[in-house]
Parts: sequence; structure tokens; C-alpha cells
Amino acid sequence: MVDTPTADTPREPDITHVNPAAGETWFGHPRQLARLFSTEAMERFGYYGMRALLTLYLAQHFLFSDTTTTGIYGGFTALVYLTPLIGGLMADRFLGSKRSVKFGAILMSLGYLTLCLGGGEAARPFATIDGQRYEVTVQGTGSARQQFVRDGRQQLLIKGNDDKTVSLLAADGKEVRKIAAGGFEAGGERAPMTVFLLLIGLALVTIGNGFFKPNISTMVGALYAQGDRRRDAGFTIFYMGINLGSLFSQILCPLLAVGMGSWGGLGWWAGFALAAVGMMISWLLIQFDGGKLDGIGDRPVDAPTNRDVFIYAGAILMIPVVWFLFTNLMNYVPPAAGSGIVGYFLGLPVMGKIMFGTFLISVPGILGWSYVKGSREEFQMMLAAMVLITFNTVFWTLFEQAGSSLTLFADRNTDLSVFGWFSISAGQTQFFNALFIVLLAPVFSILWNAMARRGVEPTIPIKFGVALVSVGLGFLFLVWGSHFAGADYKVGLWWLAGLYLIHSMAELCISPVGLSMITKLSIARIVGLMMGVWFLSIAVAQYVAGIVAQFASVETVGGQVTNLKVSLETYVGVFTTISEIAIVLGIILLVLSWPLKKWMHGVK
Repeated sequence: MVDTPTADTPREPDITHVNPAAGETWFGHPRQLARLFSTEAMERFGYYGMRALLTLYLAQHFLFSDTTTTGIYGGFTALVYLTPLIGGLMADRFLGSKRSVKFGAILMSLGYLTLCLGGGEAARPFATIDGQRYEVTVQGTGSARQQFVRDGRQQLLIKGNDDKTVSLLAADGKEVRKIAAGGFEAGGERAPMTVFLLLIGLALVTIGNGFFKPNISTMVGALYAQGDRRRDAGFTIFYMGINLGSLFSQILCPLLAVGMGSWGGLGWWAGFALAAVGMMISWLLIQFDGGKLDGIGDRPVDAPTNRDVFIYAGAILMIPVVWFLFTNLMNYVPPAAGSGIVGYFLGLPVMGKIMFGTFLISVPGILGWSYVKGSREEFQMMLAAMVLITFNTVFWTLFEQAGSSLTLFADRNTDLSVFGWFSISAGQTQFFNALFIVLLAPVFSILWNAMARRGVEPTIPIKFGVALVSVGLGFLFLVWGSHFAGADYKVGLWWLAGLYLIHSMAELCISPVGLSMITKLSIARIVGLMMGVWFLSIAVAQYVAGIVAQFASVETVGGQVTNLKVSLETYVGVFTTISEIAIVLGIILLVLSWPLKKWMHGVK
């Protein structure tokens, strides 16, 4: 869940003789860190609170199919990682970090408010049976929820069967009609304006994040002089704000939206409203800083001052562009079987073409340039960086199932009861990752330092390999737990919590070294470009994560699955495949760790 700071290079001057207590400090750090910590914590409160709701909101309020739901989610999170490349560039060249953060905070606040106010009436479910449309009514809540089709004067209960056929049952339980597999298609009738506002809200959040996310971190870095050994510790404190903000929001936003236990919540609008409040507090903290941030993140000295309006206007004009990308993603139809790799690529949505095309061109292109322009040692270091970037993409593709397929699994095939005392909602299960990161990050920091003192700290490739194997073991743990599912085809909550525990430990093996690794292995002339490729790889991973989640798609009616046994079997099959791929690739990377260590030429 965390991004990580860039470590100081060994060539920076040692200024550890500076007395931190000589000026006004906050836990031994510049006092401005407290303001930036709070600003980031509230921004992440809004973002992760919204993200905890998004998948369920798409599936249950808009009644999108699993394929559409996970596709939109993957496309949204991909753009969240891609837009900071542009927002960072605008800040570096024109606006400065502080103005960019303020502008981004305003756009994100408007995005959450749009999601809050624009949901409107929930989509009306219907079913198409052998080409004929039937209205669907939904009765009851939770485990007692049932769906009926109206056939004339009869209300027939929809019952999914293990062979994927669908039975329509009369009030006495007798089967009136049996529909062959593939003959029953669920759908939802949605008001076009609500879908429009949904996508506009997501576009505002995406563009605002591009201005906010990279530049708040830049402001933290500006608090420390070159060589100040407090910098890494300062970033550690700062990024703890990310996890604290996300921890509380992933509990509170779903609580307001869908409730907990017997309480049904206030509605989706309330969850998004709380996310908007968090984001507006973030804006207030940096807009009215009482002079605490004077001189931090100001406009570059040589930057023109007459471009601001054009940049702001350009960002606003990007909203319909992002809306188009989401719309194009929603209307995507997979190519026919046998189309081949070329046919598959040509048939991708525009966003897919941009993601894959840029990545597939940039990686070999940069390596080719490094081979021609760099020394043998520099080329080998760049080659090692690209190998690790590629495996990093695989890791985040599998790890980021948390917000899509794992959230839907929690909603459908997980007993969300906590020791029988109360039940949490499916969206709240995402808080496990933030909780474990907060608890385990200090432990891992102590562990790595202790191993480093003994000269046995694992190399970066080994940490990456362990992370990949661990993410596979997390899915395998959940698959094992599925064998203990109850008669209702639901696994205990603690099996899902165990997956998140293992995944959090995997994250701590890979996340804290990524950006630092890039700065150390890259040729100095293109380190900025390599940082761009790093974030591009994560954006590609988010997009592919949505594609992977689509393989776990389950037939739903009115936002509910018709057969929990089929649902469980589908998820178990996909999670088993994911675990096998992750473990095999992790082992391959562990085997490659020796030549990679040699190519890294002493970089640790």
C-alpha cells in the first residue's frame, strides 16, 4: 500500500553533526513534516475510503457485470499511477509542488462529491431469458436476499444450479422452468446521467491525484538538505500517514455506506461524502498552513508565471478525455478465440493500447540506448533494473486483486462474522492490509537493520523473489481455507485475514526498496525517465490486475450470485492459478538473483 522514499546516495555529504534540536522540530524532524503528514493522511483517508467502496458500488448499485466492474476498477487504478507523471512534470516546470497539491486536492474533493451526489436511483435489474426480457425483483437482505422474475402474474424464484443451468421455482418450490447454461443473462437498467456522473467523478479523482500524489512527496524531500541522514526516517514517518489514513477510512466509509451487522448503513452517498470530507480537510490543511510551509514547494525560480491558467484549463479539458477512456473500456468486447497476440493487442481498449504499447516500446528502447551510450557496467545495471521492473509488474498485478476479485470474494463467499459477536462488511476487509503494514513495518525495519549489521541482509532481487513467492502463498492459504467452507459455501473471515497478513509481509519485502533501487541502478542522465518507467510498470500492473480479476467473473442477478457453490469454485480455480504463477515466477527470480547481483555491481 505504501510508496517509498528515495534513499540518499553515498556521495552526499555527511551532516550528522547537525543538532536537530537547534531549531523547532517535530519528533526530531522539521516541524513542517507534521503539516505534510496530516495533509497526506487525510488525502489517503479520502482515496482509500472511496476505493474500499468502488468495486461493490459498481457491482451492487449500478449492477454492472463482474467483467465490467473489474475492468473499470483496473482502468481507474491504472490511471491513478499514470497521471502523476504529468502532474510531477507540470510542478517541476511551472507550478511548483505547493500549487499543484492545492489544485489536485480541489479536483479530488469535487470528484468524491460527484460520486456522493450523482449516484441517483439504483439500477433496476432485469433478465433476458432465451431472448425475452423479464423484470427482476429483489426481496430480503444479506443471506436472506432472493431474486424473482415476473412471468405474467407469477413471481418465480431464480435458483442457479451446479451445472450452470438456472431453475425458476414456484412459491411451493416446484420447478416451473429450467433454462440451459448460457440462456439466462442478467442485466441492469441504468439512468445514463448517473453513469455519466460516475465516470466524471472518477475522472476528477484521477486527474487530481496526478497533481497531488507526486508533489506532496517532493515537498517532504525539500525539508531536508542533501546528506541529512534524517531524510529516510522522515519519509518513513510521512508514509505511515498513508497507512493510518487508509486504515481508518477503510473501516468508516464502508460502515456509513452499507452498515455493519444488522444496521444497513446510510447509503453509498454517505461513504463517498466521508471521503470528500477527508479530502477537503487535506486541502484546508495545506491552503491555510499559517505560514508553516513558506518556502517549501514554491514555484521554480526560472519558471514562467503566466502559464498557470493554461495548465489548469488543460487539466479541466482532460476530464472528457478520461471519461472517453472509461467509456471505451466499458464497451470493450474481447476478440474472438484464435485471434492471436496481434489480434488481441489490436482489439484492446484505447487505454490498454496506451499502457502496453508505451511499456513494450520504452523497456527495449531504453535498454538499446543504454547499450549504445553507456559503459558495459552501466548497461548491466540498467538490464538488472529492467528485469526487476518486469517482476515488480507481476507482483502488483497479483497483489492488487485486493480491491477487485478479493473484495467480491469477501462479499459472496466469506463469512464476515467476527467471533460471532458482530459482522463487518466486504469493503471493510481491505483494512487488514493497512493494519498489518502499520504493525509490521517497524518489525521489518528492525529485522533488515539487524541482518545488515551481520552482513546477511538479502539482496534486492532476493527480496523481490521472496515477495512474489509470498503473494502466491497468500492465495494458496485462502484456497486451503476453502476446503473448510461451511454448508453455505463461505469460508471463515480469518482465512481472508491470513491472506492479507502474508501479502502485507510480501509488500514489505518489495515496496520499501523500489524507488531507491531505480535511482541507484539508473544512468544519471535518464534517472527521471527510469522513474517514469517504474510508475508506468505499476500502472500497467493495475490495468492487468483488472483483466486477471475478470477471469473470476461470476454470473449475478440484481448484484447477487445465483449459486454460491459455482462462485466458490470459480474463485478457487482462479486463485489457484494465480498462486502457481506467482510461486513459479518467484522461484525463477530467486534463481536469477545471482547474475542480477553481479550486474548490479555492488548496489544494495
